[in-house]
Amino acid sequence: MSMPEKQIPNAVISISSHVVRGAVGNRAAVFALEHLGFPVWSVPTVTLPWHPGHGRASRIVPSDDAFAAMIADLAASPFVSEVGAVLTGYFGSPGQIEPVARLISTIKQQNPNALYLCDPVIGDTAGLYVPEATATAIRTHLLPLADIITPNRFELEWLAGKPLPDNGALAHEALAFGVKQALVTSAHAMMTGSIANLLVEAGSTTLLEHRLLTGPSNGLGDLTSALFLARLLKGESAEKAANHATASVFEMMAGAAKSGADELRLSEDASSLQYPMAMLQTRKLFQ
Repeated sequence: MSMPEKQIPNAVISISSHVVRGAVGNRAAVFALEHLGFPVWSVPTVTLPWHPGHGRASRIVPSDDAFAAMIADLAASPFVSEVGAVLTGYFGSPGQIEPVARLISTIKQQNPNALYLCDPVIGDTAGLYVPEATATAIRTHLLPLADIITPNRFELEWLAGKPLPDNGALAHEALAFGVKQALVTSAHAMMTGSIANLLVEAGSTTLLEHRLLTGPSNGLGDLTSALFLARLLKGESAEKAANHATASVFEMMAGAAKSGADELRLSEDASSLQYPMAMLQTRKLFQ
């Protein structure tokens, strides 16, 4: 009698914010990962009624001790062998970051092939929107563990500690963190009226552009990170994964803008996550 084949770990731990209404943080990431076939362990770092961009929003942040205890329970559980990847996004407190770093290290010890994608959700062109201690802790404790990073251009500049005036500088600094891949959102577009993502790997840099839309933008980075990770876990090349993720997010934003929605419409436009049809302008910049 043959033994049953051992299941490849495929659960994803997604650690980020949770909103009651809307499509940001884990609401976007978990939906995308599950829609593409991955079981998700969802860990909220903060709970809000909606994205603060819609107006005053109360915050429920677990105490650092309670959060650390929950993370320690996950690390010590018999189920941790199910995990094939970890995604981190927004943190509600700088004290949450070291426990998460320990969890990631535990998972990598048990499964050396596990992927960790760090989306350093710390700010945008208006500046940091987390305490500097949180941003510093992400740079100190999480980036050294990351296989993949997905910062926006401002976040990469802050983490690098200097302006990055062109895509060559973005690519150089992204790889300086020792990651396998980086997908830099809001990179330097080459076409007028466009916005771009920059995929960076050792020896290869690819720019993916599409026209700039006016519509709900909250949650785009969360969705991009989750989709890029899911596609990589499915075995797609980094370039194909980045293309699919970028096209899906463009279609989701276009659908929300067309309908006049103030949030991405995850369930209504879910087909765009699985089978995006948008065409992107893709070009190799450096080899």
